[in-house]
Amino acid sequence: MDIRPYIITALAALLASSAITAQKKGTDFTEHLDQKVVTEGNAVTRRHETVFFNSAKDALSKEIEASPNYSSLNGVWDFRYYDSVQDMLADPHKAPSTIKVPGNWEVQGFGTAIYVNHPYEFCPRNPQPPQLPDKIPTGVYSRKFTPEFGAGEKCYLNLCGVKGGAYVFVNEKFVGYSEDSKDLVRYDITPYVESGKEADLRMVVTRWSTGSYLECQDFWRISGIERDVYLSREPATVPEDFDWNVVSTLADDLSTGDFRLSVNSSKPINVSWTLLDADGNETAKGNAETVQGVKQWQSAIKDVQRWSAETPELYTLLLCVEGKYAKANVGFRRLEIVGNQFLVNGQPVKFKGVNIHEHNQFTGHYVTKEDILTDLRLMKEHNINAIRTCHYPQPRLFYELCDKYGFYVYDEANIESHGMGYKLTRTLGNNPDWLPQHRDRILNMYYRTRNYPCVTILSLGNEAGNGCNFYDTYRELKALEKDGQNRPVCYERAEYEWNTDMLVPQYPDAEWFHKMGESGYGKPVVPSEYSHAMGNSNGSLDRQWKYIYEYPNLQGGFIWDWIDQGLYETDAEGRMYWAYGGDYGENTPSDGNFNCNGIIAPDRSLHPAMAEVKHVYQDVAVTPVDASKGQFRLTNRFYFRSLDKHILKWTVIADGSRIASGDIRLSTAPQSDEDFSVGLPDLPSDKDCLITFEILTAEKEGLLPKGYVIGYDQIKLSDAARQEIPANAFDIRMTQDESAITLEWRDAVTFKIKASIVFDKTLGCLRSYSFKGKKMFNDDFGLRPLFWRAPTDNDYGNGMPFRCQAFKTSSREFDVKAEFDGESIVAEYTLASGNIFIVRYTLLDGGILSVRSDFKGVKSAKPVDVPRIGFRLRLPASADSFTYLGRGPEENYSDRFSGTLIGKYSSSAAKEYVRYVRPQECGHHADCEYLAIGGLTIRSERFEFNALRCSVEDLDSEEAVQRDYQWENKGPLTENDPVKAKNRLRRQTHINDYVERDFVEVCIDLAQSGIGGYDSWGARPDEDRCLWSDKDYSFRFALVPAKAMSAERAMKYDF
Repeated sequence: MDIRPYIITALAALLASSAITAQKKGTDFTEHLDQKVVTEGNAVTRRHETVFFNSAKDALSKEIEASPNYSSLNGVWDFRYYDSVQDMLADPHKAPSTIKVPGNWEVQGFGTAIYVNHPYEFCPRNPQPPQLPDKIPTGVYSRKFTPEFGAGEKCYLNLCGVKGGAYVFVNEKFVGYSEDSKDLVRYDITPYVESGKEADLRMVVTRWSTGSYLECQDFWRISGIERDVYLSREPATVPEDFDWNVVSTLADDLSTGDFRLSVNSSKPINVSWTLLDADGNETAKGNAETVQGVKQWQSAIKDVQRWSAETPELYTLLLCVEGKYAKANVGFRRLEIVGNQFLVNGQPVKFKGVNIHEHNQFTGHYVTKEDILTDLRLMKEHNINAIRTCHYPQPRLFYELCDKYGFYVYDEANIESHGMGYKLTRTLGNNPDWLPQHRDRILNMYYRTRNYPCVTILSLGNEAGNGCNFYDTYRELKALEKDGQNRPVCYERAEYEWNTDMLVPQYPDAEWFHKMGESGYGKPVVPSEYSHAMGNSNGSLDRQWKYIYEYPNLQGGFIWDWIDQGLYETDAEGRMYWAYGGDYGENTPSDGNFNCNGIIAPDRSLHPAMAEVKHVYQDVAVTPVDASKGQFRLTNRFYFRSLDKHILKWTVIADGSRIASGDIRLSTAPQSDEDFSVGLPDLPSDKDCLITFEILTAEKEGLLPKGYVIGYDQIKLSDAARQEIPANAFDIRMTQDESAITLEWRDAVTFKIKASIVFDKTLGCLRSYSFKGKKMFNDDFGLRPLFWRAPTDNDYGNGMPFRCQAFKTSSREFDVKAEFDGESIVAEYTLASGNIFIVRYTLLDGGILSVRSDFKGVKSAKPVDVPRIGFRLRLPASADSFTYLGRGPEENYSDRFSGTLIGKYSSSAAKEYVRYVRPQECGHHADCEYLAIGGLTIRSERFEFNALRCSVEDLDSEEAVQRDYQWENKGPLTENDPVKAKNRLRRQTHINDYVERDFVEVCIDLAQSGIGGYDSWGARPDEDRCLWSDKDYSFRFALVPAKAMSAERAMKYDF
């Protein structure tokens, strides 16, 4: 019996069934709901992003975008927005709007931008993966394009990043689906188009997919096409599985390059290659041959130039495949863990790192080349040498520029399931049903980025629990790296478990670093996140790095994070502000301004803390050997560079004025010290003398111009011998009634009042100080005690506004007794905290006002930190400009001051305001000796101050009653209780809430407590950098009218 007809019939039926199934795929839009689907159709991932040129010359001289085989589809597309997939299916042809690609749709007027930290925005409480909401916002992108490709070529559609479940249709035919939003996916669209003929491209993007359960990162939850879209073409003989891999390491002698090139192809292709040095000279080559399967070439490069972040020496690989050319960076570096140290080219480098999210204040997650270059330049300028790609791989250009300019990249897979928590019974990291999804994203990251020299550390993801999925993927990456580039594989949630090669925890304090260093912990220690830079923060970074420099197994860390994620908006009056969580939609889930944790602002301007980062991270340091004799020591912290291309400049200042300077050429070898001497001038005995050292580039270095300061230090040379303060004014007249005590100092001949002070018993403070008829400060406010500051984000995080509320009360409700003791007005304040604060106001000879105060501690088993101890006064707005001798020019605090230098500075109250996304304490200066403002000099041997065009209360979130609290809205709205929120939650304030007032408020402090920054949700500043309610403090200063004595003359006295 001939069974062939039956076989043919059965085969035909099977093919018909398959065709129907294939036709349904993508058209019923269920892939985003199916946990088992990560890609569909002919989607290709897990490959290096390769674009070919037609000639070797062009490949070597042009950027990828200039290739004739590259065609950008970025631009303006048609766009239809729907509240759900169901709505899209019901009305697929509604009139379109337009949208810019790349760019998230929520920042272009469609849908609602949501920010939450660790919950899922679509299910903030008790998520049940893979369940998704019934209605998922959906965007439909469409445009026409005309592909150009020759006979024997294929045309590919490349999507570099689409946030959401992305369905692709060409000429109304389903091409494929993908949901890893941060890795390249490529589609062969040749079967769907004709060269030279206009075609239709349509993409349907669902805001959420089951993949969203692995994309619970701490950033804006926004959607759409957020990276480049382009067409590429290449010979049809090159199969889809073609890829290549470079290993470029060093032999044991660390001077011979070990170059290995592997090419993979399921079909026979012709391959040749050349390795060129920086001057274009051939150093190795592989002659043309046919490759099928896996082919590896290996070459030894003698006296190789080594790549590191300090010395980013690059070679160029010119790869020829089927007569087309591609180029790639090659950097020779040896990576290995020896004992408890991670060595780069044999050296235990320190990772002076920062975490980076993709963010642009206008376009959301889409960042331009200019943004990336700006970021890298600012990082270089501030001594940052390492970047963690939190929490997903970056675009191709980022890696190419890091190769070129020298950054160690901690490369992280697009995985975070923080919203599930970390319990083994809940976390997706320990659910074997989710292994394929974890594995897919980790391998997408690995194969796309493995060839870049900058990629130094591999990360399995972030805050996704630990368990079997991370055990398996750790083993797989280790196997892929074995006998190859040998990068360490790390994962922060592994903590002290075995599936991380380095200990990469999050948010340790300085003492933790000390303990880990002193114990000699058995793995390299590199916190993946530390020094949480939310608002006015980054306190005690200097102490963390004291231990990192001291202990060899402590190898740095990555600050959280780089840029505030504020989005540019304008209010009804046209004033701009930066929006954050809770600013969009109604009752949307929100974590407020917790996404504004950057050391730069949303517009990429610097936060003041960058000065501290720069100084702590600097690769040079000057310390005294015998400063009085001009003997010093220069330490070169670089591992691979001498200082022969740098200049050391020194300047001696006396009370802020330069009296001598010079420069020295350097030659200090890497990781060594060099002693040197400076010919000091005669130092005036009546002035504080310091020497400042700056190390500058002697020539242009990458992104740094010639003459750029890469490091600086300041050392005290001598202390001033100050004169005794003037005697008390003679023959003071006192008058007193129920409301006030008045002291007058009159001319002995004319009896005219030369100076007077009035203590207002009703107001509870010194209301007035006059000199020769001029009021020295606003008498409607007076000079009043101050123990409060506008709470910072860290203050809210650790509960300070509630815990320390008594000091706020005592800064505006005065329980005071005042009397005249024969020389001074003595005011005794009983504070709400139980402390006593005694102030003595005395008129000195010449009409100078002396203010002496004593804060009396109250013994307690649980003392409370005091936000500040000092005074404040107000001056007319015309007193905006001022000069001071103290730390600057950036704001500084008791735990963030090492990056600022003592000097004489000019500023203004308007300029001192810092535009933190949420207004808070700012503009403070420590280690000051005088402040000259509004015809008045404030003088003390050491004091701190703020001078702003607003009051403390103007920056205090609780006082902004016109704004609601930052409700989380993650459960029933009945939880939003204003009574419970008071002094615990921040209010929804922004920079447009700040309005310059018609006065200047000057705060004159003994000190403020530190600002902290180990984290922003509980950690307090170091105890010894705070003021405490159980301790005694004394503070004195003088108010010196300019007509009585110049600031320079006032410096001669020990006020």
